[in-house]
This record gives sequence, structure tokens and C-alpha cells, in this order.
Amino acid sequence: MAARALSSPIDWEGPEPSVVFPLLDPPLRSPTPTPSAGGRTEEMSSAAATAAQQLPRSESRTLSGHEGAVLAVRFNRDGNYCLSCGKDRTVRLWNPHTGALVKTYKSHAREVRDVNASSDNAKLVSCGADRQIFYWDVASGRVIRKFRGHNSEVNSVKFNEHNTVVLSAGYDRTVRAFDCRSQSSDPIQTIDTFQDSVMSVNVTSTEIIAGSVDGTVRTFDIRMGRETVDNLGHPVNCISLSNDWNCLLANCLDSTVRLLDKNSGEMLQEYKGHICKAFKMDCCLTNDDAFVVGGSEDGFVFFWELVDAPIVASFRAHSSVVTSVSYHPTKTCMLTSSVDGTVRVWT
Repeated sequence: MAARALSSPIDWEGPEPSVVFPLLDPPLRSPTPTPSAGGRTEEMSSAAATAAQQLPRSESRTLSGHEGAVLAVRFNRDGNYCLSCGKDRTVRLWNPHTGALVKTYKSHAREVRDVNASSDNAKLVSCGADRQIFYWDVASGRVIRKFRGHNSEVNSVKFNEHNTVVLSAGYDRTVRAFDCRSQSSDPIQTIDTFQDSVMSVNVTSTEIIAGSVDGTVRTFDIRMGRETVDNLGHPVNCISLSNDWNCLLANCLDSTVRLLDKNSGEMLQEYKGHICKAFKMDCCLTNDDAFVVGGSEDGFVFFWELVDAPIVASFRAHSSVVTSVSYHPTKTCMLTSSVDGTVRVWT
């Protein structure tokens, strides 16, 4: 696997002056496509067929309250609560199992595009079209800090595993890292090797992974200070990791979800049948990594079997674009959000 050294590794231990990594011509890995079974119906193993029957397809409840499109919904780490955000400039904390709205967080000046909770459920981070990242105290609803540095809309945010660093991805073609322990609101690191908007960011214990409209998924090795680029050839609007961190899903604007081996960049499978041409929409894996889940611009949700990629289930979940899907960490339960202004709970 080809890789090129960065000017310096990313420091997770504390704040330092903002650094831009001026990488030129990073190495490209062009995944070799494998024959895709996406969109076809075929025989599955009896075990897979049995598992498919247990997928969440029954609407348990609708969470209403947002005024306008809901752009993201996320389970918290233990799956007892969820967060949603949207065009109405709010972040909302729900108990999806009872339907109760627990708290509403208001400070963003424009639409909120992403939100995530810390692993201890004490803090949350949100981002949006106002170019700022808000770091919140969950219990009080107080904004602890407003991180700044992006000069355009911010599309995606994540905590690292220790909840000490926030990663953000924006339309300004950068990924930025902010130290939650510092009093500074400025980034401690900036990665600017992308050629177009960065739509999605993920983080493991050793890597930052981001997907961009430039058609690439870029992996930054934190320990070694190296970048690797997987060129998918189509705009990437969402990436998510398998639960074992070995594989990467990329939702592309050619109406294809692609599964990559995270370490080698090999394309393992493609999933088709949904519509994804103009909207940022999530994709994910079920909590056992057996099925791929994705929304569609026509309001449908699709389930594909992981290995051979047949569509094992699809149903109309919303009356408009399904913007987000989030699968419960342990139970057979799923959340969806939509431009129709609702969050729905499926069991």
C-alpha cells in the first residue's frame, strides 16, 4: 500500500499552533471493481434469509417537532437516546423508545447539518451552514465553546474515541481538528489536500478518514503521519465504518454504495437500486455487519446482504428524501430522518 509522509503527525495530546499539511500529489489507490450483484434478487443462505426476516421494517413511532427538513439523526453510544438536527437550526435530544423530546438546543444561526454525542453522553458537538462547530454540555444545554476556522459550511463532525478532539469536514475542502480541553477556539490541525467539498469524516483510534465530492476517500494515519487516497471516481457524500473497523462504506452520487477493505483499498462490493444523485444521504451497516442500509431520494430505505449484495428488503419510510439512517448498537432497531420533517423509529 503506497503512502506518503505528512509534514508532521497529528497530535492528540494537546493544543499547538494550527498547521496546514501542504501535501501535493498524494498516492492514489484505485480500487479494482468486483462484479456487483447490487439490485438483483438471488438465493441467500438459509442463515442470511432468516436474519433478513428480522430486519426492522415496522414503524414503531414518529418523532415530530422539527420545522423543516431533518438532516441527520444519530443514536447515542448505548442506543438509549438519539440526536437529530435540521433546517430549523435546532438540535434535539430524544428518547426514541418512548417518543419523548428530552431537550432542544438552540444557538446555530443557520441549518444544522450534523450532530454527534460523546461516548460518555456528557457532551455533544454540532455543525452547520453558519460555519461554526458548537461544543455543548448535554445536561445544561450550555454552549461550552464555538470552534471556528472553516470559511464555509460545515458538513460533518465526530468526536475521537477519548472525547478530547473534535473532527470536522467542510465545503472549504478541509478537515479540521479541535482540542476540547483547550480554551482556544482555533483548530490544532488542518488537512487541506482535498480538491472539492469534504462531506463526511470518521475517526478510529489511529486514523482520520474522510470522503469528498472530488471522488476520493482519504485516510490519514495519525501515528505515522501518512495519507492514503482511494479514488472511487464518483462524488462521495457519506462514509461509515463497519463495526469491526475492517471495512468502509462509501455512498456515492452515482446511486451506488461501495464497500472497501479499509487497509488495502480493494473494492469488495457495490450496492445498487436506490436513488442518490443530488442529496447528502447516510449509509451504514447493521450492528452485526451482515447487511448494508441506505436511504433513497424517493423516500425508500434499502437493505442489502453484505457479501453478495442482493436487495433483501426495501420499503417506503418517508414521503420525501431519506437523509439519514442510524442503526441501534445492539438491538434490532433503526432510525431514519427525512426532508419531510420527521424522524421515524423502526423495529
